[in-house]
Amino acid sequence: MKWFVKEGSIVREIWGNADTILFIFAGASAEFAVNKSVDWLYFTGKLPADPLGRLFSTVSYARRIVFSEYDAALKAIDQITAIHKEVESNRGAKIPDWAYRDVLFMLIDYSIRSFELLERRLLVEEKAEIFEVFYQVGARMGIHGLPENYDGWLKLRNQQLDENFMKSAFSIDLYKQYRKHLGLPRYVMLKEVQLQLAPTQVKQLLALGHWSALNVILPAYKLSRILHVHKFVRDLILPEKYKAQIAGLDAK
Repeated sequence: MKWFVKEGSIVREIWGNADTILFIFAGASAEFAVNKSVDWLYFTGKLPADPLGRLFSTVSYARRIVFSEYDAALKAIDQITAIHKEVESNRGAKIPDWAYRDVLFMLIDYSIRSFELLERRLLVEEKAEIFEVFYQVGARMGIHGLPENYDGWLKLRNQQLDENFMKSAFSIDLYKQYRKHLGLPRYVMLKEVQLQLAPTQVKQLLALGHWSALNVILPAYKLSRILHVHKFVRDLILPEKYKAQIAGLDAK
């Protein structure tokens, strides 16, 4: 059987771990808020109405791609493309290619940052492998202007961070929605994770601060994983209605 992502790939390891996935989307939620195309995320009203629901919807597609055989993964990518085309049709405008690239770049970058924060430093070859998987996703979606290799991605990513972000009324409202749907304790934890993961440009725009309590908390959480009690700890800090879905993110 031909898989879209080969067995034993670092991408499967990253996207088969609930902790890593949660960190990926905690980081990406900061970047979504200050991306200049955030108005597209507001057009349907689904993101501000249910940020966590949108997270799990996105995760489900990403995992279908990562863990599916080749043809099934292509169908999942085509479904994503069709959903975006429908939004474009309803709005009567086209999502710019740079906005598509921005989201793809987030998935690459936060896959790397989250794994390295929680596990270990990645080899350059592993980072290139992560890039290649998401490059294939972007190419299938017909996104123009994608870099051809990991080094090219690094250059474009740095350029993107300097040019494609700003704080707006959407940014402020989205953070209000995060707080509303998460509750204050989980909202504070979200911002702590963002402080650890987000690039400097994003942290400055959102005024996330400089020192993170996770500097103290994270080593203890890593110890809980070694002792195999981290799922109990994780359940204590997550919304009740999403616990089953989050548990299901761990690869069997």
